Amino acid sequence: MTETADEALAQLPVSGDFASAYSRWLDYLEHEKRHSSLTIQSYRRDARQFLDFLSQKNNHPIDFKSFDEIQPLVLRAFMASRRSMGIGNKSILRGLAGLRSLARYLNRMGLVTSPALFAVKTPKIMRGLPKPLAAEIAIRMTDAADPALEQTEPWILARDAAVLGLLYGAGLRISEALSILRKDAPLNGQETLTILGKGGKKREVPIIRPISEGIETYLKLCPHFIDTDGPLFLGAKGGPLRARIVQLTVERLRGALGLSAHATPHALRHSFATHLLARGGDLRSIQELLGHASLSSMQVYTAVDATRLFEAYQAAHPRAKT
Repeated sequence: MTETADEALAQLPVSGDFASAYSRWLDYLEHEKRHSSLTIQSYRRDARQFLDFLSQKNNHPIDFKSFDEIQPLVLRAFMASRRSMGIGNKSILRGLAGLRSLARYLNRMGLVTSPALFAVKTPKIMRGLPKPLAAEIAIRMTDAADPALEQTEPWILARDAAVLGLLYGAGLRISEALSILRKDAPLNGQETLTILGKGGKKREVPIIRPISEGIETYLKLCPHFIDTDGPLFLGAKGGPLRARIVQLTVERLRGALGLSAHATPHALRHSFATHLLARGGDLRSIQELLGHASLSSMQVYTAVDATRLFEAYQAAHPRAKT
């Protein structure tokens, strides 16, 4: 049985005033910060784990005073307890991000300062190098006509090819591709598409012809009614297509095409950036196409004139020549 938001809130080991502020924080993340549902779910889970830990340590429900008086030693003890459970530094760092988001919100409301949450050093993350796919592999993964996939329904083949085409051909995240509405579908030679990325930030991405043609094919074959104001991509039963289905599709593709475990949806996005960079793409141009906030996000692999950016993209991307 799925726990409702109210039930989850009622089980928090906090005072009534704190619970109300906590609920407002979640609303703030959704409606003002425009975080994705997955990010909010992660922040809520991580905050609850820390509040449970702090409540057990203090032997009473958490109120603003006890939250404000958190000591660095307590936070380090919490991180140590998480490591003892086999939790890696990346997950611990994400958990701290959620706690700091809550603390910043409470501070903005004038309820706490919680300096310890910002004084403790964050754990180091070893960044692995991206594993881009070869251009021919990336193109094959986005080709609905591949004979290895002949047992799948044609409209689902077309849908999957269109979604994966957006990941490789426009550098989108899965969530971004699945957030496109039917009315915004890039059709009839439309050259750009406005995407709402992380943190509610908008960016414009160029659309090459194979992408728009793939979407047009999907729309012609889709047996379900697609509402103008609804999601562009639908699941097998007509509901919104879920990210997990895309991930399972790629797993099936790996088996059908004999690809390595590195062939993932996110690898297509990595490949988009890597292939453009290898063909002379400017690092800042690629940063803007990917929607990264800073160049630090690009190190594992400023304002740019839009016309030059799109021209360079058309000339460099492998799929633009197919």
